Amino acid sequence: MMKKIFPYLILISITLSMSSCGYNTMVQKREAVDEKWSQVETQYQRRNDLIGNLVNTVKGAADFEKGTLQAVIEARSKATSISVDANNLNEENLQKFQKAQTQMSGALSRLLVTVERYPDLKATANFQQLQAQLEGTENRIAVARKKYNEEVRDYNTTIQTFPRNMIAGFFDFTKKPYYESDPGAEQAPEVDFSS
Repeated sequence: MMKKIFPYLILISITLSMSSCGYNTMVQKREAVDEKWSQVETQYQRRNDLIGNLVNTVKGAADFEKGTLQAVIEARSKATSISVDANNLNEENLQKFQKAQTQMSGALSRLLVTVERYPDLKATANFQQLQAQLEGTENRIAVARKKYNEEVRDYNTTIQTFPRNMIAGFFDFTKKPYYESDPGAEQAPEVDFSS
């Protein structure tokens, strides 16, 4: 009788030990990271959609600098062409995505600075509304990146902490990359009112 019960006891003990190994927790945390990443992408997509409207509004200014406008259009095209699937979220893919978004931010900043020279354009309600929406979106992007990084920290800590690190390695749970600040972001921009 004991020989018949023994395999079941081993199976029950393995099942109980696996339920407390943290596998389910690691899956939940990985899914949370993926969800936060999708929020980052959603906010960037919102910005790209708004930029299309902004570009069309600015095109209405007949003498507006075409080169600045073209740079924004090209940067937007590149930024929308690079998408990172949460399952392929690694350092290299995140850097490509971040580089495209940084170029988009730079082109957009140049556009907004150039718009300062066009008081009629700046005064239109449509432009003011788009500019306010872009500012709000930039704030949402910052919040989404912060929440993503917090979730990455929690996930990475979980999969690297003993004894879960052994289970994580066995089931191929790998570290997720952090969204880092843009190069040079630690330096304040130079403001020159002389021109």
